[in-house]
Amino acid sequence: MNTQKMYALSLDQITNAIATVGHKQTILVQGHMGNGKTSILKMLSKKFPNHICCYFNCVTKDLGDLSIPSLNTEDGFVTYLPNEEFGIHHGKPVIIMFDEWTKANPSVKNGTLVTLQERTVGTKKLSEDSIVFATGNLGAEGVGDMIQAHALNRMTVLTARKSTSDEWIDWGINNDVDHSVLGFVREFPQVLQGFEDVKDPRDNPYIFHPKEQRAHFITPRSLEAASDILKLRDMYDDHSLTALLMGTIGDRGAMDMMAFVKLADQLPSLESIKKTPLEAKVPDSASAVCMVVYRALGAMNRDWVDNWVTYMERLDKEAQGLFANGAVANTYVHRPIVMQSKKFTQWAMQNNYMFAADKV
Repeated sequence: MNTQKMYALSLDQITNAIATVGHKQTILVQGHMGNGKTSILKMLSKKFPNHICCYFNCVTKDLGDLSIPSLNTEDGFVTYLPNEEFGIHHGKPVIIMFDEWTKANPSVKNGTLVTLQERTVGTKKLSEDSIVFATGNLGAEGVGDMIQAHALNRMTVLTARKSTSDEWIDWGINNDVDHSVLGFVREFPQVLQGFEDVKDPRDNPYIFHPKEQRAHFITPRSLEAASDILKLRDMYDDHSLTALLMGTIGDRGAMDMMAFVKLADQLPSLESIKKTPLEAKVPDSASAVCMVVYRALGAMNRDWVDNWVTYMERLDKEAQGLFANGAVANTYVHRPIVMQSKKFTQWAMQNNYMFAADKV
C-alpha cells in the first residue's frame, strides 16, 4: 500500500497547512515536476497581503546569493547580511519559498537549512510571523531529487497530488488561462495523469514517463506556458504556432490542441454576447460551447452578467450546468458578481437541479 500517495494533498490543502503552521514548522512540499507547486507562493500572498514574498530558485543560486559577509572593524567580528531579494530590510514578515530545494548543490542546501529551521538569513533573524518552506520533485521520477536523512528528520514532508482536470480548470478560470487550453483539458483529462497511473507509456502519449524518452510533455506548468503562447496567436501563422506548441507540450499535445485553437476562432465574440445576447451565435460543437462558457467565466463582470444569463439560456442544459457550478464555486473569483445578479438567482431557483450536491 502506497501511503504517500494515499495521503497526498491538493495544492489548496498544502497552502492551508503552510499558512497555519509554516511560521513554526519547516515544510517540504514534494510532487510531480511541473505540478504547479510554485503557485503555492501566489496563493499564500493572497492570504497574507502584508507579507513580503520571495521566490528563491535553488538550482540557479549559489551560497553567495543567501548572504554576504560584513566586517565590523571596530569590534573585530564578521556578520552576514541577507541578500536584498529576501525583503527583510522592509521590516515586515516575509514568505520565502525555496523552490527546487532538493536539487540544490550541497552548499546551498546546507545554507538554506539554517533559514528553514532557525528562521534566519545570514545573522539576521526573521520576524516572528514569517513563513519559510521548500519544494522538490518526487525521487521516483529519476530527476536527481535526493534528500539526506538528517535533513528529512528536521522537516514535515507533504506530498502534493496531481490536480484533477476539474480542479485545474477551476484554477485556470481564475488565473486567466486561455479558453482553448481549458477546453483541451476538459476533452483530454488524461493529460494530468501521473506516470505511476500508466503501466505502458504508450497508453498516455502526452505525459512524462521515465520508461520513455520524451523531450517535451504536458504538465500544469507547460499548459500554462501554452496558454501564454495562445494569447499571442494573432502574431503567428498556424505553422509557427504549431511549432511553438510542439516545443512546449510535445508533438501529440500540440496537434490535438491546435484543433481547439481552430475551433476557438469560430466562437462568438464576447462583445456580441454583451450587446446582442439573443442574436449572438451559438456554436454547434459541444466542445466549442464549453469554451464559450469558460471564456465567459474568466471575463465576467457586473456590466454584462445579466446579458450573459440571457445568452446562456440558449445553450444546452449541460453547458448551463457547467457555468452554474463554476460560478457558485467558493474558489471562483467573480462569484460575488454572479450571485448579486437577480437574473442569475432567478434562473438558479428555477434550475436548482443542475447544481452539484456540494454546491447547493
